Amino acid sequence: MSRHEHVFLDGPDGRIEVFVEPHAAEPTGIALIAHPHPLFGGTADNKVVTTLAKAFRELGCATLRPSFRGVGGSEGEHDHGIAETEDLLAVHAYARGRFGASLPVYLAGFSFGAYVVTRLALRLVELSDPARRLVLVGTASGFIEGLRQYETAAVPADTIVIHGAQDETVPLANVLAWAEPLDLPVTVIPGADHFFHRRLHIIRDIIQRQWHSH
Repeated sequence: MSRHEHVFLDGPDGRIEVFVEPHAAEPTGIALIAHPHPLFGGTADNKVVTTLAKAFRELGCATLRPSFRGVGGSEGEHDHGIAETEDLLAVHAYARGRFGASLPVYLAGFSFGAYVVTRLALRLVELSDPARRLVLVGTASGFIEGLRQYETAAVPADTIVIHGAQDETVPLANVLAWAEPLDLPVTVIPGADHFFHRRLHIIRDIIQRQWHSH
């Protein structure tokens, strides 16, 4: 059983709330998991986010689920992913300090969180501490009605990308258009909406099957 901790970090613009679940044994990796859009009800307790955390704990990782600025106990104002990337860098630094500088770091995100994670991945490459692997679910990409245009960054070829065929928030076509020039496979779950209602278990199954295929 995971032991849930509620910690607060000093971020660039105030406090960052993070839900930390250390692995029962010595962790074999660190997983940083980002939640959906703060202005549309996204929180670190989102069911897709907690499903991702469970999948990573099953793979032996300590997991960290930060609340984006303006959500829960996190301070600061929403910044469309720009300042949020800096906040995640602060969480990454905390994780490194707590769990070890040598452990592989995995990044995962859902929706807006997936978009921010692609930005974080680029920053970590610049800092010569690249993430070992990314898992992106319901990735915000392209024009999304009521929100804005997401210019989602390129990601490594072994990134696990999962999307619902019936996603009403981020059309599947948006993600395919992003993935095509990258030669990036996308795993599509038939019948799944943006929140993967009644199909959360499939996300875990996909991650576990694809994890050891590289």
